[in-house]
Amino acid sequence: MSKYVSAIIVAAGSSVRMGTDGSKQFIPLLGKPAILHTLTAFQNSENIDEIIIVCREQDSSKIKELAEENGISKLSCLVNGGDSRAQSVKNGIGAVCSDSKFLAIHDGARPLISTEEINKVIERAFETDAATLGTPVTDTIKVVNEDNLIENTPQRSTLRAVQTPQVFDREMYEFALEKAGDELDSFTDDCSLIENLGMQIEIVDGSTENIKLTTPIDIIIAEAILKRRKPENL
Repeated sequence: MSKYVSAIIVAAGSSVRMGTDGSKQFIPLLGKPAILHTLTAFQNSENIDEIIIVCREQDSSKIKELAEENGISKLSCLVNGGDSRAQSVKNGIGAVCSDSKFLAIHDGARPLISTEEINKVIERAFETDAATLGTPVTDTIKVVNEDNLIENTPQRSTLRAVQTPQVFDREMYEFALEKAGDELDSFTDDCSLIENLGMQIEIVDGSTENIKLTTPIDIIIAEAILKRRKPENL
C-alpha cells in the first residue's frame, strides 16, 4: 500500500532581505513566478498526494489563481502563516488530510527543487522515518564568540548545509511539536524538532542548485541555472 504524503509549502516570509515590497514568491524567474516553479516540481512527484500552501493572507488569492491556471491539481488548501516559520509549519500541518502518513516540508522560496530530489528524499524517509536533503559544506566555517573572535574551526568533512524538503513520519513530527511546547519558535528548522526528541535524521545528497531566494543576487543565479536546464524542466 502506498504511503500518503502531504507536502507543506511554507511561503509566508516577509521578503525583507530581498528588498521588495511584495512577496518574493511572485518574483519572475524566466517569466514564471517563483512559487509556480516550486509547485510544479511537487505536482509532478508521484509520491506527493496533496499540497498545502502556507502563505500571507494577502497572497492567498493570487497563489490560488496561479495554481488553478497552471494545473496544480494536488493543491488541497491554503492556510495563513504564523508569527514565525515554526508556527507557519504548525498551521500547515493542521490542514493535512487525515490519511496523511508523511509530511514533506519545503520552503516555497526554493524554486529550483527538482521532482527527482523530492522523490529521493521521500523514499528515504519511508525507510528511516526522517530524512532531509543536504550538501557538503565547501567553505571553511569558524565558530566565534560574542566579541566576534574565532573560538574554533569544525572539521569541514562533518558539516552539511541542510536544505528542504525535510520529510518526516507524521506522528513523529506531531509528537515533536507537542514536546517543543512554548519553545517552538526557538527551533530554526524542522530537523531541529526531531533532534530534540533524540531521533536520528538521515541526510540525502541534494544539489547545490537547490538554492533559496533570499537576496537579489539569488535571482540572477536562479535564472542562470534555469536557462541551463532543459525546457521540459522549467
